Amino acid sequence: MNDIWSQQAKFERWQEVEVAICEGWAEAGIIPAADMREIREKSAFTIARCDELELETRHDLVAFVRCLEENVGPAGRWIHYGVTSYDVIDTALGMMLRDSCSVLLESACRLRDQIERLAEEHIDTPQIGRTHGIHAEPITFGFKCANWLAELDRNIVRIKTCQEELSYGKISGAVGIHAVVSPEMEKSVLARLGLKAEPSSTQIINRDKHSQFINVLAVMGGGLERIATELRNLQRTEILEVQEAFAAGQTGSSAMPHKRNPWNSETVVGLARLLRGHALSMLESVSTWHERDLTNSSLERIVFPDACHLADFMLNRMARILTGLNVYPETMAANLRKMGDLVFSEHLMVALVGKGLPRAAAYKVAQRNAAKAWEGHDFKTSVEQDEDVVANLTKEEVEHIFSLEHHLRHAKHTLDAVRSAQ
Repeated sequence: MNDIWSQQAKFERWQEVEVAICEGWAEAGIIPAADMREIREKSAFTIARCDELELETRHDLVAFVRCLEENVGPAGRWIHYGVTSYDVIDTALGMMLRDSCSVLLESACRLRDQIERLAEEHIDTPQIGRTHGIHAEPITFGFKCANWLAELDRNIVRIKTCQEELSYGKISGAVGIHAVVSPEMEKSVLARLGLKAEPSSTQIINRDKHSQFINVLAVMGGGLERIATELRNLQRTEILEVQEAFAAGQTGSSAMPHKRNPWNSETVVGLARLLRGHALSMLESVSTWHERDLTNSSLERIVFPDACHLADFMLNRMARILTGLNVYPETMAANLRKMGDLVFSEHLMVALVGKGLPRAAAYKVAQRNAAKAWEGHDFKTSVEQDEDVVANLTKEEVEHIFSLEHHLRHAKHTLDAVRSAQ
């Protein structure tokens, strides 16, 4: 990301666009071959000189063009011929965003590998599922990871879609009407840069697609935040089913030597909030006055590089967390059994309905035995002694109700379904 978004890298893209435009004019017979050779061989810039010129011009692109002209000499007059600033800036931006998507996809695939590994390793590791923070029904840790995997796969598809939509440029002039550069030349120049021509532009490329990209990053950030929040909860002392890796000599707290905090996951959560703020900023940039105003320019200098860096950092930080994650199956099993098999109450209700009891009546049987469990009684024992249960279910059928293996028999199906949907 640094190689894409540094000042040096941005100016190099600007130079690439300016030279490509000159090549287009040379092909059209406007720029003499000798001048084109001069432009190819001598066009160069330094950030220091561009900064000096910007103090005078108060315009970064004009300062950049003048810097190129100085180095090229007389043939430099052709640089920026017949185009406007955002022909260069937005075209270069399309290249930078396209390349950023490639980096993000590579990082997302690294994270995907770690999530899939955990899902595969722990697809049969029983764990209590929780809703509202309360024990619900058994799942497996691998099943939980498969759910993360499915969401990440959707975000990978979204980034690929954005990459396609962002791989556009414009060489259409001051208000996009092709007053100087023809549509044919625009298409030719952009093809040299690996871009397609925006079908309809004003002085800029419409910001709806850029806004969608930043919002896709924010959505992905929300998904990473969901994983991080889950890990934070599962690392709580009274749960402790997983734990971030803790290196020898690492400090958890300046005051409490015993502390092992999920600080990496907390970092991801905090950055997701920042990413969402950038998404809102880009939504505000979709609207412009007439064919162009300058309201988008200042915020985009922050939002585009920052959002791409944030998303990439978060993907790689989450991959690092999961690579070193400590998983505690024994604690998961102990937590699962804390309520004495209370989590099988739905199976009891379903079995009684299957025997002919009205659903409301079956619900009451399960609920009254569950109430005893909350008071400290063993749920399974209470069920086995319940008159309505004894009257309707055999001992073998009751045992089947409390079978963890039967309850979890389709966990692998979810992982297989996620993989096949990729």
